[in-house]
Amino acid sequence: MTAMTRAFHYSFLVTNLDDTRRFYVDVLGCREGRSTATWIDFALYGNQLSCHLGTPAPTQQCGRVDDIIVPMPHFGAIITFPEYDELAARLTAANVPFIVSPRIRYAGEVGEQGTFFFLDPSGNALEFKAFRRDDEVFAR
Repeated sequence: MTAMTRAFHYSFLVTNLDDTRRFYVDVLGCREGRSTATWIDFALYGNQLSCHLGTPAPTQQCGRVDDIIVPMPHFGAIITFPEYDELAARLTAANVPFIVSPRIRYAGEVGEQGTFFFLDPSGNALEFKAFRRDDEVFAR
């Protein structure tokens, strides 16, 4: 048996499965997995998202990181810089407004990273980030 890279699973609420499917597949580039009339799974950079019909938690602009207000709660993925640039361009081409536009945080410091935030069609906040050095994801 070969070792499997462990993926993260996140289950959350969405208001409309058709809009969610279009956004996560067509805009974010996810692969669709299993689905029923009340939920749908997606592969997002090797992680499993499970979107269930319901009322999403409200997003608040209350987090503060590096003097930037960020939406809470939020989720996303750590990706490579080529993936980061490609996704930012895709979102821009699809006219998805950024809550926090693509930027570099901690420039020249330990943990230097690119980051951006946006909302899905149900108002769920997502953040994608890319680190200059993979070994600095948890650096202090």
